[in-house]
Amino acid sequence: MKQIRKIPAFTLSEMIVVLILTAIVVGLAFSVLRLVQNHMDGIRLNFEKQLRLDQFQQSLELDMNRYGEIDYVAKEDILTFSTGIDSTAYSFQERYIVHERDTFFIPMEEKRFYFDGMEKTHGKIDAVKLISVPSFHHRAIFVYKKNAGTNYMP
Repeated sequence: MKQIRKIPAFTLSEMIVVLILTAIVVGLAFSVLRLVQNHMDGIRLNFEKQLRLDQFQQSLELDMNRYGEIDYVAKEDILTFSTGIDSTAYSFQERYIVHERDTFFIPMEEKRFYFDGMEKTHGKIDAVKLISVPSFHHRAIFVYKKNAGTNYMP
């Protein structure tokens, strides 16, 4: 008589349980991966906004200290920097700021201009305070320069 030898193996129900558990673990892993990717996208967007604000502030600080005369024309919403030889300007639009060939996509909620600590609406200035919109976390940028004696001459 032939003996039937049993081969050690998993049963069908055990294999189904393993497949179900594997599917659950893989599903959880993809869910966590999606959450991490969304979080990383949020961090990247915040970093890009912060970088734009920092670049704009740096550009404004360089021009503020490079040029001797700074004027604000409220009617055209333009901030001009000039010396006897050279000049540059910042044009404030609703959603962006244009400076020469640069465009800073930073909407400003509030703009204040000062000369000798007094707020001005137009004319010669020596300090600027800009406040961004809520999507940029209301970040305030304050840039000033030390005045030379020629700024007080008519």
